[in-house]
Amino acid sequence: MKIAEIVVISGKGGTGKTTFTSSLIPYLNDVVIADCDVDAPDLDILFSPKLIEKNDFFGMEKAKIDENLCIKCGVCREKCRFLAIDENIRVNSIKCEGCAVCTVVCPVEAIKMVKGKTGDIFHSCSDFGHMFHAKLLPGEEASGKLVAEVRKKAKKYTKENNKKILIIDGSPGVGCNVISSIIGTNIAIIVVEPTVSGIHDLQRVYELLSKYPIKPYVVINKYDISLEKTKKLEEFCSDNSIDIALKIPFNKKIVESIVNKKIPSLEERELFEEIGFFSFLTNLKEYIKKWELI
Repeated sequence: MKIAEIVVISGKGGTGKTTFTSSLIPYLNDVVIADCDVDAPDLDILFSPKLIEKNDFFGMEKAKIDENLCIKCGVCREKCRFLAIDENIRVNSIKCEGCAVCTVVCPVEAIKMVKGKTGDIFHSCSDFGHMFHAKLLPGEEASGKLVAEVRKKAKKYTKENNKKILIIDGSPGVGCNVISSIIGTNIAIIVVEPTVSGIHDLQRVYELLSKYPIKPYVVINKYDISLEKTKKLEEFCSDNSIDIALKIPFNKKIVESIVNKKIPSLEERELFEEIGFFSFLTNLKEYIKKWELI
């Protein structure tokens, strides 16, 4: 059975990406949820899921000095371009980038690369489906690897339990964590705001998506805060044959829903009906059905 993988992304944080993702999820059947914004995950705040399993994540290798072998020659400190080795010849794990130069230059082979814990991965159960999410530890790198692991676990569960849809709350931006969020997906929903940076963000995200066979949709959030910028977003979408799924106005009730840990599309159903949310939902489901027949 084919799995429809839908990812919701944005060119930066704070555009309403997670708000929109949370609004979609209650209306999708046989869905598994993956929160791949591992630097700042917040779907679990809205869904309040029950934890089923928690696992440590070991990412990038970092240098470790065996003090019993070390002769304090300082060569490793001299060659470390990231200044990760202090004057006492001890490794600062936050500064270490895992380049392993120190292991090469050490004359007594007192340094080795070891994997350290960089985050946590969670499997939880919410009212709307099983959920896989993670949290990168402060100061740690390689969030792309953690995103890939979250998706791997979520997809495995989706297949083993005959679920039809995997919806991904992707990482913001266009970095490696975003690439890990979108690889292998069928549909990408780009959430943007009508600002100068929003137009630039849409261009960058679309440039990234265009390298993959992914169907893009655009959601313009708070479109009425600048009709001029909204028009420019619409022109870009028209020039690149991108479907504009929705234009959502700024509304305090949506903000209040999030503050109260409520799903906006459930709390403000009438508003979402007015903006065409449910029509888009129907079109999205039809596209999924067609994709499954390909």
